[in-house]
Amino acid sequence: MLAEDKVVSGDLIQDQIQRILRSDEFRTSESLRRLLIYLAEKSASGEADQLKEYVIAIDGLGKPSSYDPQHSSAVRIQIGRLRQKLSEYYRDQGKDDLVVVELPKGRFRLTYQQRRPIEEDSLIPHAASLNGEDLASIHPQPITPEKVSKRQFLGLFIAIALLLAIAIPFRSVWMHSRELASQPGWTAELETLWAPFISSRRPLLVSIEDPLFVELRSSPGTYYRDRSLNQWGEVEKSKPIQILGKALNNPDIQPSRYYTAFGEVEASFLLGRLLGPHVQLFSLSKSSQLTWQQLADNDVLFVGVQNLFFDQVQGLPIEPQLIPELEGIRNPRPAAGEPAFFADQYVTAPTEQGVVYALVTHLPGPGGSNQVESFTSNRSAGYVGAVQWFTSPESAKVLVQKLTASGNGHMPSYYQVLLKVRFKDDVPTETTYVLSRELAKRP
Repeated sequence: MLAEDKVVSGDLIQDQIQRILRSDEFRTSESLRRLLIYLAEKSASGEADQLKEYVIAIDGLGKPSSYDPQHSSAVRIQIGRLRQKLSEYYRDQGKDDLVVVELPKGRFRLTYQQRRPIEEDSLIPHAASLNGEDLASIHPQPITPEKVSKRQFLGLFIAIALLLAIAIPFRSVWMHSRELASQPGWTAELETLWAPFISSRRPLLVSIEDPLFVELRSSPGTYYRDRSLNQWGEVEKSKPIQILGKALNNPDIQPSRYYTAFGEVEASFLLGRLLGPHVQLFSLSKSSQLTWQQLADNDVLFVGVQNLFFDQVQGLPIEPQLIPELEGIRNPRPAAGEPAFFADQYVTAPTEQGVVYALVTHLPGPGGSNQVESFTSNRSAGYVGAVQWFTSPESAKVLVQKLTASGNGHMPSYYQVLLKVRFKDDVPTETTYVLSRELAKRP
């Protein structure tokens, strides 16, 4: 029971914050520990109500000064995770703590409430307080409505409350399953395919490609791009860029990530429509702003060209077996009848059409406890076709059959799926399954 209108002392608050930081929920997340300490300090000083996202990002989360709240939701994601982790803590380890720490929605100031100690003597008398005469005088008596004491009524009330507390979570799980089953277009195969994400308590972050362009300072709005280059250091050393620069009288250039393709928008819409009802926190991020910490703290879905993703995830606990290249997909260990290379074949002018291969890769995050899945291809039609396949009830049935067959009847935890996508005018017209690989963690 929480005490009403009771000011919690600073010492109790400090002790409680330290207790939370030592808990299982917070011990393994340095970013949440740092954020909790920061908000506790600002709440104590009275500055929390004036905090802005940018200040929290820089001072509380250690983001660079270039952080832009309009283009990144990192602060909102971490605030949501902190609120969720505090709730989890008080449902488990902190259920008997004297001080309750909460972070109300829409605010950055922590609130503190002190629980009122339960006076057990008023509920259950201690045996030591009964003398021999009292014990001797106790005889079993039939319980009638007239003889039900306040203590007996309270005991009955507590028993009913405990039964309800046990029943409600089971009913919630049952109702959630019913809701999933009744969702239009939702099938058992889709649930199997997306179970690692919809059963997770982590926020879901969709990272979309924002490719690197070279912009001419002398002619604002004039851009050019080499799709093999995604770091500015690579651009400055590129011979084709140097040749082009000479042809243009060595113009002053600067990096730009102003554009993203329509394919990423369509793919994000499909993923949001399917998964939005089943995850608590769902947000978007540019691939250029996806940090290693975000890969560790969130479940991540990446949509974009292959080298943008695979350049970022080197060093994860699992090594992919199918390797993307600029002209297709390398198959280093082909099975019988498989080619060593799956080559893209398409034209870009005057129309976008041909065949490309799309690669779907499901890996664990840096710590091995979260989910990272990428939909990649050398053309946007490829990864749009892949997302369509993974969000369609009909193709999800095919995928689950193929993946469980390769996993000896069980859905593999980590895998790669290769799809062949035929397209015209950059629109997928036909997508077919090619092969899949079950992935295992590095020894």
